[in-house]
Amino acid sequence: MPESASGAAATRRLALGIAYRGVAYQGWQSQPGGRTVQDRLEQALGQFLGQPVTAVCAGRTDAGVHALNQVVHLDAVVDRESFSWVRGTNRHLPPDVAVQWCRPVTAQFHARNSAIGRRYVYVLLESAVRPALEEGLVGWTFRTLDGQAMQSAAAHLIGEHDFSSFRSSECQSPTPVKTLKHITITRRGAYWRFDFDGNAFLHHMVRNIMGCLVAVGQGLQAPGWMAEVLAARSRDAAAPTFAPDGLYFAGPYYDASHDIAQRTPAFDWLP
Repeated sequence: MPESASGAAATRRLALGIAYRGVAYQGWQSQPGGRTVQDRLEQALGQFLGQPVTAVCAGRTDAGVHALNQVVHLDAVVDRESFSWVRGTNRHLPPDVAVQWCRPVTAQFHARNSAIGRRYVYVLLESAVRPALEEGLVGWTFRTLDGQAMQSAAAHLIGEHDFSSFRSSECQSPTPVKTLKHITITRRGAYWRFDFDGNAFLHHMVRNIMGCLVAVGQGLQAPGWMAEVLAARSRDAAAPTFAPDGLYFAGPYYDASHDIAQRTPAFDWLP
C-alpha cells in the first residue's frame, strides 16, 4: 500500500452511489438510535474494511424518503477494486439499502459541495382506493387532479426565488434563496410523476411544494395562488407538508470532469 512522505498510509477518496428504500429509516443523517441510512452504511463499510469509516452525502433525506442515486464520498487507506467495494459492502447491508457503483475521485471532489444541481422525484397515486402494494412508496390522493392547473402553478416557481414559504422551521440552510431549473409533471395511468431539478433544496421544500400543487390540482386553489404563496415568504401561507412516501432523491449531478454516474437501474423501475 502506498505511503505518504511521513510514512503513514496514503488515503484514497472514493465516490459511491447508494440506493435505498427509506420506509424503515429515520432519514439519512446519523442519530443516536442508529436507525438511519448513514448509520447502516458506515457500519457496513466498517465491517468490510475492518476500521471506522465516515461517509459524506450529497443530500440529506428525511424519514421515509427514498433515494435512487445518493452520492457519498469517503477517504480510505485500504486499496480495493471498485467492484469489491460494491459487493463487499452490500454483503453487510440490509436488503433495502445497496451500493450501486463505486469509483475513485480526486481529493478535491466533495459529494455535497461539488454538486452543481440536485434532482427529486415525487410519485403520486390518484385513486379512490389507498395504495397497498405501493404502500410507503407513493403519495396518495383520492381526488381527481388537473394536470394543466398544476403545471401552470409550478411555472411560478421556476427561477431564483426566496423559498421561505416552503421552508421547514428546522431548516439549517444559510439562505432561503434557491434556483429551481424546472418542474415537470407527467402521468402514466393512475400515477403522477413530478420531477424537480434545482441547484439546492431547503428542508421539506419539495414536500411543501407538493402540498400546494395538489391543492391546486384538486381545485381548492387557483394556479395563481402559487405566486401569492411564494411572494408571502411565510410558511403559514402554504399548504400542509405532503407525505414523504412518494419522494425520491434522484441524486446530484456534477461537472463532467468528475465522471459521476447520474443513473442507477432503479430509474427504469420508477413510474
